[in-house]
Amino acid sequence: MIIVLRPHATAEQIEQVVREVTELGYQPSPITGVTQTIVAAIGDERTQANLESLTALPQVESVLRVQKRYKLVSRESHPGDTEIPVDGLRIGGGNFSLMAGPCSVESRAQLLETARAVKALGATVLRGGAYKPRTSPYEFQGLGPDGLKLLAEAREETGLKIITEVLSERDVARVAGVADILQIGARNAQNFQLLIEAARSGKPILLKRGMSERIEEWLLGAEYILAHGNPNVFLCERGIRTFETWTRNTLDLAAVAIAKKESHLPVIVDPSQGCGRADLVIALCCGAIAVGADGLLIEVHPKPAEAMSDGHQQVDFDLFAKLRAAITPFLEAAKKSVSPGEAGPEGCV
Repeated sequence: MIIVLRPHATAEQIEQVVREVTELGYQPSPITGVTQTIVAAIGDERTQANLESLTALPQVESVLRVQKRYKLVSRESHPGDTEIPVDGLRIGGGNFSLMAGPCSVESRAQLLETARAVKALGATVLRGGAYKPRTSPYEFQGLGPDGLKLLAEAREETGLKIITEVLSERDVARVAGVADILQIGARNAQNFQLLIEAARSGKPILLKRGMSERIEEWLLGAEYILAHGNPNVFLCERGIRTFETWTRNTLDLAAVAIAKKESHLPVIVDPSQGCGRADLVIALCCGAIAVGADGLLIEVHPKPAEAMSDGHQQVDFDLFAKLRAAITPFLEAAKKSVSPGEAGPEGCV
């Protein structure tokens, strides 16, 4: 860390800072300029005491970090792109994944019809919410355990892998018994106890970005999972809340590019939640691939107008077919393959 002192700090004040830095376990190295002094504190700031408390001293102007707080997630720890194995699939690196399905599992007929349709168009992972976090307690909350049973049946029939959201620590084991990928939604992006419990399940985890979450906080959420022994994490950009009203959220494609630069983890984009409008989903999918996304998480419904949740943002089968055709040249330009690949025994790295 670097401690920046206020201009014209006295020798006594500089010495006080040096003593404090030493007591906190760092090696101080003062650098004196014409009007201002800085103290370079040499040590591992990821594991040693946080020196930001030194701003309580009147002569300290600011404390700057040098090392990243997200040690395991960063490219410094793993320069290459991580590929995550999901029961025979390999997602990340050069493998592009299409994850598609309804916002909510509503019925057996709805889910199976959707699973067959998205598989025919290249999807390898079926999304569908058995448990739904809703703003109002009077809105459809999902089918719960019955929804999980339907997801298991859909996997048995189609061979698609399953991604579904887990809302509570108490449901992790039950959801992990069915899901191939556990989804942590935006509302739980900083529910750290849920992140830890999900990590312990050993299942791959898709971590969505919180509605008002900074990129660093998003990466630190992933760090919680890796720090608790689970290296198989997908980052998912799903839009953030801004002042804009034309869309439900503002899909932050810049965050995708930054996450790819800062982290080795695969980045998935959810354009459905990202804008809340089915008519914009194709354009956002193309943009997501162009900035480096490793996969798409798309809401698909046989009859969106009859959907029990978020019908306005779900694409029907015809629009999904057009989407699949529209993204093909972008995938080719990005040298991404939609083929499932095979996961080797060595794991994700």
